[in-house]
Amino acid sequence: MEHEVFNMAQVDKTFIIEGMSCGGCVNSLTRVLKTVPGIEPLKIEVGKASLRLDTQVSDDVVRNAVERAGFELVRET
Repeated sequence: MEHEVFNMAQVDKTFIIEGMSCGGCVNSLTRVLKTVPGIEPLKIEVGKASLRLDTQVSDDVVRNAVERAGFELVRET
């Protein structure tokens, strides 16, 4: 049986995040983001998240994930 490979178009975005103050915050946000299909955390640091997103993943999906982790997505840089 052959497996088809689909290449999903992706885009890299960086977001400003409020409410993060330490490495524990970085770990918490990273864990939550990794559970969302279509989001690949590239670099998470205090106050900023660089992500690779499948093009069908909206900023609202990212915002909801950030809020689930207990932080606020302020804006895209």
